[in-house]
Parts: sequence; C-alpha cells; structure tokens
Amino acid sequence: MAEADPLRKVALTQHYARQFRAGQLKATGDAPPPRPICMPGRPAQLQLVHPRELPRRGLGTPEGRAAFIHAIAHIELNAIDLAWDAVYRFRGLPASFQADWVSVADDESRHFLLLQGRLQAHGHTYGDFPAHNGLWEMCERTAHDGLSRMALVPRVLEARGLDVTPGMITKLRSSNDHATADVLEVILREEVAHVAAGSRWYRWYCAREGVEPRARFIALLKEYAGGYLNGPFNLEARLLAGFDEEEMADLVEQAGKP
Repeated sequence: MAEADPLRKVALTQHYARQFRAGQLKATGDAPPPRPICMPGRPAQLQLVHPRELPRRGLGTPEGRAAFIHAIAHIELNAIDLAWDAVYRFRGLPASFQADWVSVADDESRHFLLLQGRLQAHGHTYGDFPAHNGLWEMCERTAHDGLSRMALVPRVLEARGLDVTPGMITKLRSSNDHATADVLEVILREEVAHVAAGSRWYRWYCAREGVEPRARFIALLKEYAGGYLNGPFNLEARLLAGFDEEEMADLVEQAGKP
C-alpha cells in the first residue's frame, strides 16, 4: 500500500494476487500485529482537497469528462488499498475472507488500468486533477473494527457507485463517449460482487458477535455515515449485492432524514 506509483501499485497487486491464487502467499501464525493505519502511497502531484473544493465540471466537454474519469480512477485506486488493508488488518477470520478481498484488489487494479487508458485518451493521466480523500478517511475511522469496516466501506461508500453509475453511463453515451461508458458497464457489473462480499462478511461478523445486523447497521449509519447516505438507490443492484428489502426501506428512511 505504501507504493506511490499507481501503475507499480497495480503491477504489485496483480503479482501478489496471482501468488495468492497459486497458494504461494499465505498468512503465518506468528505474524506481528497490524501496524496503525496510515495514508497509502499516492503520486506526488496528486492534490487532495475537501470535497467542497472540487470544481464542478459537466460531462459535455472533453475536460469535464477527463475530470470525471479521474474521480472514478481515484476511487478505484483507493479501493485497491482498501481491499489489501482488509486482508492485512483483520485477523482470525476464515481463509475465504482473505480470498474475497485479494480478488477484490485484483479486480480494482484492472478497473484502474481501464480508467487510466480512458484518461490517456483524453490527454491526461492520474494525478492531473484534484481529488478528495473521503473513502480513505472512512477506512481510517474503521481500522479498529472489522464489523464497522464491512458495514460502512463496501455497503455505504462503495455501494453508492451502484446507485450513480447507471446515470453516468447514460450521460456519457449522450456525449458519445461510448468507450468510457463501456468501461463503467464493466465496473458496475463487478462492483455488485464487491459490495456483496462486504454484505457477506458484515453478517458473518454480526453472527460471531451475536448482534442483530439490521439494527447495528442503522446505528452505524447514524454514528459514522450520515453525510454519505443519499438516494435515490439502485434497488436491483443493491438486492443483488446482499441488501434485503427491509434494509433498503431503512436506507430510504435514513437518507430522507435531515
């Protein structure tokens, strides 16, 4: 995660994911405890700002589309680090936990490369536009507790992509940027499985700790995620990603509260 060069980070991710799948990368019982979480490596030219400071750009211009693609690429790069941090930080879980999040890291690395290609087609590269750090800040806030991490990062922040991506695809196609729209179609399809992994492990943690998942999720939303929860929601995608209809009703209610 400390690697600052995005392409090197992607290459390392794909290398270690292959090693993991081949059974050549395994956790050892005498591994030291995880270190305190810190900011992952980022290119020196990347400017991180508060979300309110990000300039608003429409998708109707090449520059606006490049800025939009950059924002999604930034999310995908964060998602690589998020997945590896889950593998590294949360211990004593079934082997399938590590398998799920190594697979997610591998997928996110492919997504980043697809988006970097679209940035280059627009005359830019990652780091050319400012970005915000909200996704990683939530990762830091949940570093102490795997249950909270699974609830809030995959099922709140990353799940938001399931809601907004279909509309972005429509706008991109209206702007005749079908190549970027095709990339987002791939990402949307695969992100459903990533959010589903979060749902699965959130419920696993709840079962282990003897807590009721729906009530705990509402409590966590109120404690951590009030400013992140917005509708409308992509009901079909979220149901495929492990939400149930009662949870969706809760989300709609929470999003409507001031």
